[in-house]
Amino acid sequence: MEEISIKDFYREVCGDSGCQLDYFLDNKSNNDLGHFNVFDTAKFYHCDSKKPKMSYNRRLYYKISLIKGSNLVEYADKTVLIDKQGILFATPKIPYRYIPQSQDQSGSFCVFTKEFLSKSKTGLIIDELPIYQPNSDFVYQLNDEQYQEMEEVFKKMNTELSSDYAFKYDLLRNYVLELIHKGQKLKSMESVPNTANAASRITSLFIELLERQFPIESDAQVIQLKSPLDFATSLGIHVNHLNKVLKETTSRSTIEIINGRIAEEAKILLKQTKWNVSEIAFVLGFDEVAHFSNFFKRHTKLSPLKYRN
Repeated sequence: MEEISIKDFYREVCGDSGCQLDYFLDNKSNNDLGHFNVFDTAKFYHCDSKKPKMSYNRRLYYKISLIKGSNLVEYADKTVLIDKQGILFATPKIPYRYIPQSQDQSGSFCVFTKEFLSKSKTGLIIDELPIYQPNSDFVYQLNDEQYQEMEEVFKKMNTELSSDYAFKYDLLRNYVLELIHKGQKLKSMESVPNTANAASRITSLFIELLERQFPIESDAQVIQLKSPLDFATSLGIHVNHLNKVLKETTSRSTIEIINGRIAEEAKILLKQTKWNVSEIAFVLGFDEVAHFSNFFKRHTKLSPLKYRN
């Protein structure tokens, strides 16, 4: 699972030159304002003849997608089917992907950075909004009337973005907030039966996040994900659910898997490096050498120095 920046987003869908990155990122944004842009889905994805398959990644920007067409949305432990038309509120907190289920796909979407909305004079903090909480259902089915309402807001965004009005970005923020508030009034969708696939996906992503931290090749390389809560937060699910899934798929608890992998790396570092025990404890995320020594003894029945010798 990669982290996709706003620049990566343009490259992902259009290639390095196909969509004129400099035009989108320099001329249509301002460092003091943050980045904002709005697109017609059908037109935008035709800027490259090879339409990319959306990968299951964490995107470091916000995206509101008004979707017309059948799509399967996968996020956290859920799989949701947009049957005809819907809207999706994507946040950096929740990795996701959606898979088109039909050839006819249309609609609109806007992308924006946290800095863009933080300039709002309302003093709001975007991550405190209900729709952007990790446990929020961020995709919703729309009826025809709701779709038309959302579509009108996107049309106003598109018109305003091309205008020379001095305060257009203030107005665009208001349009984004209008979409968010409309979204917060919508009813959550039921997850479709896909439990086995969801459990398999979560397990694979967990193992990938864990293994990505290894091998440790420098004494400045410190693991960042150490607890079940760290991993659950990165995956956008509740820690209890992560533990339940791993128990079902591996017969081991989250903490057992994490500690087992850390213990294995500790053995490798003790045998294959000349680092002292304090340095090894540090890179493995232990604040105190004593804590690391006790941890290692529990897993190997030996102290770090006895194991090394």
